[in-house]
Amino acid sequence: MRPRAISSPGRHQAAGATAGPAICFLTGTLNVFGGAERMAATVANELARRGHHIHILSLCDPRSCFRLDPAVRHDALFDRRPSFRSQFLPTIARLRRYLRQHRIAVLVEVDPLLTLFTLPACLGLGMRRIAWEHCNFDQDLGLPLRRLARHLAARTCERIVVLTELDREKWVRSLRCTNIDVIPNALAFPIPAEPAARTSRTAVAVGRLTDVKGFDVLLQAWVPIARDFPDWRLRIVGNGELLESLTQLRDRLCLQDCVRIEPARSDIESVYRDASLLCLSSRFEGFSLVLLEAMAYGLPIVATNCETGVKAIFTHGENAQLSPVDDPAALARGIAAVITSPELAARLSEAGRRHAQGFTPGEIGTHWERLLSGISGETTTSEIGMA
Repeated sequence: MRPRAISSPGRHQAAGATAGPAICFLTGTLNVFGGAERMAATVANELARRGHHIHILSLCDPRSCFRLDPAVRHDALFDRRPSFRSQFLPTIARLRRYLRQHRIAVLVEVDPLLTLFTLPACLGLGMRRIAWEHCNFDQDLGLPLRRLARHLAARTCERIVVLTELDREKWVRSLRCTNIDVIPNALAFPIPAEPAARTSRTAVAVGRLTDVKGFDVLLQAWVPIARDFPDWRLRIVGNGELLESLTQLRDRLCLQDCVRIEPARSDIESVYRDASLLCLSSRFEGFSLVLLEAMAYGLPIVATNCETGVKAIFTHGENAQLSPVDDPAALARGIAAVITSPELAARLSEAGRRHAQGFTPGEIGTHWERLLSGISGETTTSEIGMA
């Protein structure tokens, strides 16, 4: 499979016209509705708007679920996902060729797992590398190699970016790593001028249909809600491998009439505008974009108090109703508390809107700009062309 760019020639020219060292965000793909992928697009767009020379390079698939600024160049090493076990060396060779061809000065790995490719690909190029961790440090998402990759990233990258202070402490304690910056996720859109009306009797849950998101717990929690508040509805919005099993669980619990499971969608803002409550049932979170987005729309939050993303930004009773992980009864009590108390719902809504102000693309873009300016000044493009 040949490398392929999704951007038009005009877009490439726009990217090339910007000033300063070339910065490349390396990701697996942009063609999935994932939090890390959304953040790569959001931060790349913000930096491009500030005049930086930005590339996004996907390992596979030249398409993107997310809108990219015209000044962002997006390329892919492969049209379709290959077997990276058999294509490991060709992937490294293609990556190295791309980095040299485009004289990349700073490479941001949108997952420390990518260190397995970037470490050999960047040998001798004089390039500065940043590993961007989106996952809770205690989890490897079923990939033991992720733990090895974190060790390699801690030893070979100029900086590690994590999402919360709790995760920074875990990197320091476990890997004796001190080159760490805490930069939280950003909203993918500006704070809406007006919050959601919250006149519908609809709760929404958004995320990939995977075990870590705990939608099975949410469905069990909805059984007493459906019984006690029969006019309320639940929308679960997302794609994933558990679609069939979650649908079967919903049907076994006799929730077909009040729970809908819908595909992920690009116009996620309309989902928040039409809702009155946000439920998050995750077993762990790096830093939940869904919670940020819901807060921006003034939706009251009912969530599990999971490591580390929820614990880092929420306080029970102040800006969210929190419950223990894997406890459907407690989650149901939190939902019922918000449904039955307009005063509580209003307080959580107002607190969330205030809290979201600190996570705008402009605010987070400034943190990234400061980080990048601190390390890119040490790299010259002539170094990149020497190897």
